[in-house]
Amino acid sequence: MPAAAPSAALPAQPIAAPPLLAAPLPADRLDSLARLTDGLDRDSLWWLSGYAAGLARSGLAVATAAAPAAVESKTGERLTVVYGSQTGNAKRLAEQLAAQAEAAGLSVRLLRADAYPTRELKGERLLYLVVSTQGDGDPSDDARGLVDFIAGKRAPELKGVHYAVLGLGDSSYPQFCAIGARLDARLAELGATRAFARGDADLDIETVSGPWLQQALAQAKETLKPAAHLATVTPLRPIAPAAPTHHRDAPFAAELIGNRRLIARASSARGAVAADKDIRHIELSLEDSGLHYQPGDALGLWPRNPPALVQAVLETLQLDGDAAVAHAGQTLPLRQWLGEKRELTKLARPFVASHAAHARSDELNRLLAPDQSASLAELLSRSQVIDLLQRYDGAWSAEELVAALRPLTPRLYSIASSQKAVGEEAHLTVAHVEYESELGLRWGAASHQLASAEEGERLPVFIEANERFRLPADGSRDIVMIGPGTGVAPFRGFVQDRAADGASGRNWLLFGNPHFRTDFLYQTEWQAALKSGQLQRLDLAFSRDQAHKVYVQHRLREHGRELYDWLQNGAHLYVCGDATRMAKDVHAALLAAIAEHGGRSAEDAEDYLNDLQQQGRYARDVY
Repeated sequence: MPAAAPSAALPAQPIAAPPLLAAPLPADRLDSLARLTDGLDRDSLWWLSGYAAGLARSGLAVATAAAPAAVESKTGERLTVVYGSQTGNAKRLAEQLAAQAEAAGLSVRLLRADAYPTRELKGERLLYLVVSTQGDGDPSDDARGLVDFIAGKRAPELKGVHYAVLGLGDSSYPQFCAIGARLDARLAELGATRAFARGDADLDIETVSGPWLQQALAQAKETLKPAAHLATVTPLRPIAPAAPTHHRDAPFAAELIGNRRLIARASSARGAVAADKDIRHIELSLEDSGLHYQPGDALGLWPRNPPALVQAVLETLQLDGDAAVAHAGQTLPLRQWLGEKRELTKLARPFVASHAAHARSDELNRLLAPDQSASLAELLSRSQVIDLLQRYDGAWSAEELVAALRPLTPRLYSIASSQKAVGEEAHLTVAHVEYESELGLRWGAASHQLASAEEGERLPVFIEANERFRLPADGSRDIVMIGPGTGVAPFRGFVQDRAADGASGRNWLLFGNPHFRTDFLYQTEWQAALKSGQLQRLDLAFSRDQAHKVYVQHRLREHGRELYDWLQNGAHLYVCGDATRMAKDVHAALLAAIAEHGGRSAEDAEDYLNDLQQQGRYARDVY
């Protein structure tokens, strides 16, 4: 039970923190505690003390005051696993490795990259890094600080440290797994010893991650001694609660209870002729699933490929869809492999290379040359598997095709609702990918499945937690939300949640899209929120409603003074949407506003924004 609340007669004003004498916490944890409690009123401090007491009683806090000394003496026998994850894959693999190592009796700590105390780097005995690369060679948001530290002048000499790196990426991008490669090379440069070769995993992650994890566990057992007593094994993370019944590998069949268009108009999609732009508001029932989510989390959907697309592949290659195909210990009809198990709407470099050989195509082989990376990236971004098969004739057997195609992977959608407002439901904002190419009609697998689904149909889903994208625990904090297009989705949940909690902090939304008349997603809801006081400020950027294009980054620059004042007064800043252009342009606009209105140099503005990120006050959900 939390501690009793103070008397109502006590003033609700910030309390000065007493000196933290003889605290059983390292310096970096004390700094975090000081930042957490800074400015909290008496009610908030009482609540926090009760929350911490509840954690201790539930077993989440496992270290006692005497534990740090014991752990310190065992540092040389400890495995450290650090992950940098954008969509949850690196986190999932790191957790899997840590769990396997703990089960083997090893002392393990698992840390997200932005929680890793860099001062401890030189003292590591065995360090495993599982890191993703996003966009064009960028680190995940939670790994930026660690990557910069290791690459910078402050990084220490690392003789005596053994390490290994697993990189995750997408070979559709020129700088495939670039962050993993950079960290691997830099750690060696600093004198650390590579325990075994780096793994570079494409979107069919398990092909590389499976063998890498096996080797990592074997190496850890050989290098480290199993912990003699559980008392010396002190995970620096909460003990995981019981696994939910439904998860990524055991999804819940959620009933579709709502599917409506938010907009529909003629537009020009990149690489396609004119088509209807179709944004959907999707509502799914989670009743009886046991699934729970927080604003900022994502809903994962295991998609299936459109039957018409599967049929087109079969006809193009003149293959029998009913033919039984054995692969990786499983035997299924070819049609089922292509419909439910293999990626058809995303084209990858390995398949281009395979098809170049099958088609004996000099043109495709030229595209695979190192100096043609930009042309290959253009092909991958504009084409699907069927396009390649139809443009370049090649003979495939059913077995070869199944083996060459990547496994179908789940799609993640930012949840556009709060369970405090909608109960056992999850709402999504989905851009339906459907366009007419020069070779025929094309779709996105998951978006087409959702847009085509009828009420009552059931879809396989799971919750993907996103701890980096959370509302402030202190409801009196202001928030600034930047979400153009479907990037506005999580902020609908943010506003619903804050309204349900009666949060006193102000909410400022910046939204953009091409046209006010047709593209203003959730227009009536935002207008109602402004009227009711659930939203204090709304700034809009409709890029094509005037002669010159106006985007959300332009609104940030226009209102830079107010933005800087909000940040100075403790506001949290959130960005959601496209990673390739929007997120970079918004980041540049934020730096410009901070430099101009804070009287700072460009370098100081960068430090200011990095510090906000370290505090958890600048969070991005970009894709």
